[in-house]
Amino acid sequence: MIGRIAGVILHRAPDHVLIDVRGVGYIVHINERTAAALPAVGEAAALYTELLVREDLLQLFGFTSLLEKEWHRLLTGVQGIGAKASLAILGTLGAEGLARAIAVGDWGAVRKSPGVGPKLAQRVVLELKDKAPAVMAMGGALSVDPGPAMIEPDTAGPAPAPAPASARPPSSAQIQSDALSALVNLGYGQSEAASAVAGAAQSEPDATAPALIRAALRALAPKSADQ
Repeated sequence: MIGRIAGVILHRAPDHVLIDVRGVGYIVHINERTAAALPAVGEAAALYTELLVREDLLQLFGFTSLLEKEWHRLLTGVQGIGAKASLAILGTLGAEGLARAIAVGDWGAVRKSPGVGPKLAQRVVLELKDKAPAVMAMGGALSVDPGPAMIEPDTAGPAPAPAPASARPPSSAQIQSDALSALVNLGYGQSEAASAVAGAAQSEPDATAPALIRAALRALAPKSADQ
């Protein structure tokens, strides 16, 4: 299994990229969101990959984070969603946007993806709604970017040391994961907590974890009062 590709970009297009890895060129299929995030031709790049194996076909699909790759795995497990449809959905919503849409049951957001009709969008939300909280909870750990490509020592200077994890600002997925964990620790069910966190993140995309927790608690308060 090829889980990661790191090398130099030889060619790029809206739906694929050709990456040279020590003299071997790999065609990696990507979505437009990923394509926009990649550097220019001639520069180093790295992607997490999923290998699709068929009798007459081998295809690599590339992702900018483990979180995106995990959602691709779940999406392609839904009947009617192939690899290309999955890339279209992730290209439209992104991994975190997809998590929010599924957690709050917003199939209309999934419907905006090219080639995805209303019935298929509803099926995605229905089949993955129970799995969204677990992926959101792991979001911080799965949002690792693939890191820099390896550059040969004789063609470049020493690679800069990566910034320590403590020096990096928390990602949106990490913030949502922390907020979800806090709500579950307060006694809320994982599904209702995930829905509240997703809704709060949709309303306040730049919120810190404490702010997101407060917003989610406000959304959950009427439910608590009714119980």
